[in-house]
Amino acid sequence: MIEVEHLTKKYGDLIAIKDLTFQVEKGKIWGFLGPNAAGKTTTMRILTGYLPATDGHARVAGYDVFEQANQVKRVIGYLPEVVPLYPEMTVEGYLKFVAEIKGILAAERKKAVNRVIDRVGLSSVRSRLIRNISRGYRQRVGLAQALIHDPQVLILDEPTIGLDPAQIIEIRQLIRSFKGERTIILSTHILAEVTQICDGVVIINEGQLMASGSLEELTSSLLDQDGVYLKLRQKDQEITSLLQALPHVTSVQPENGGWRIEWPSGYDLRDDITRLVVEKNLGLQEMRPLAMNIENLYLKVISGGGIRK
Repeated sequence: MIEVEHLTKKYGDLIAIKDLTFQVEKGKIWGFLGPNAAGKTTTMRILTGYLPATDGHARVAGYDVFEQANQVKRVIGYLPEVVPLYPEMTVEGYLKFVAEIKGILAAERKKAVNRVIDRVGLSSVRSRLIRNISRGYRQRVGLAQALIHDPQVLILDEPTIGLDPAQIIEIRQLIRSFKGERTIILSTHILAEVTQICDGVVIINEGQLMASGSLEELTSSLLDQDGVYLKLRQKDQEITSLLQALPHVTSVQPENGGWRIEWPSGYDLRDDITRLVVEKNLGLQEMRPLAMNIENLYLKVISGGGIRK
């Protein structure tokens, strides 16, 4: 659905993005991650036709972003970080205006406005001035304007920024409800959002691709340590030394009332650990495999711990 090949954008001597290549499959939600000034917004603006690229190719729903820009804009809905709202207009009036400038036929505009108002939960504020509704509702209006022309693709730039916890949950649930129905690129600095919403990620840094793939693929390819989380009835300080003495153990760290035990990939020390616990009568309460969480994955990729191009 979205194909980016060797995409580059230069501003004079400044290279904003360099040789980016990635794909997002139809119906998937893909996180777009990277530090500030990594090139995320530049990439999204190129995909939506708001910026030209210096080099490379990009296709959305089969249309070339540069040669078929008008067709691309018809199949993309874009929610920028700063939502383009007119506070002196009512919610309904603004959406009618957006429907008109997006080329929806006059006979279809009322139906389109009613559809998105129902879809994003704006019925209770449809007649209110935008300046008089909450930040959460304004964000919903932003999503509604992105959806008004029924696009196949949504590109969302920090859709939950500045919202309170309840509003964040509501917007996340709304985005999740689009899964399978639309293809979505979601830029966010909230890493927990990725695990709750996304099927996979693209991670860039300093304008270059660092990783792209499903979370499972990236975790398995970058995890060079295996291990378990162990919780015991006994809390003797000597337990750490006993665990560290096991062959191939590289790290034993206290964690959440238990121990995080690591060893190189390719070994399996669970039987050895279980035998030690039984022999020493330490009282096994919990033992489960370690998994690389999104924070660890992100930090490892950004620091150069793994690159997939």
